[in-house]
Amino acid sequence: MSKSHLTSGKKDREKKKGLKRQEKLQKKEERKAHSSKGKSMEDMFAYVDEFGRITSTPPDPTRKRSEFNVDDIQISVPKQQPTDPQDAIRRGKITFFNDSKGYGFIKDLDSQESIFVHINDLESPVKENDMVTFEIVTGHKGLNAINVKASR
Repeated sequence: MSKSHLTSGKKDREKKKGLKRQEKLQKKEERKAHSSKGKSMEDMFAYVDEFGRITSTPPDPTRKRSEFNVDDIQISVPKQQPTDPQDAIRRGKITFFNDSKGYGFIKDLDSQESIFVHINDLESPVKENDMVTFEIVTGHKGLNAINVKASR
């Protein structure tokens, strides 16, 4: 008697392949049966209610709506009010100043911010704990004080 050309290991593998094919076909048929393709357009719509929640029911057209003034809706940054030149001059106290390196910091009396000052922006010599008046500009790394004058 001759041996079969399929060994038991090959037979098992063939059976597993056949089962996998059948399972794959079954899953394909299930997907087709439960597919969302071909649904009506109304089934695909979503609505947002007055509280921002997504619902499947359309809004009630008989319900009273709130009226809004279009001019009250801001969709950008509000325009800045022109600054008064008097407000541009601020008062502060020198908290640190290094003469050899040529820079220091001023603590603004109004906002309590620490503002950088360079020796080139001084109009009169200053030292630590001096009261000064100055103007602010925005530099590369933050706020800078310019036109710094010692005040008495």
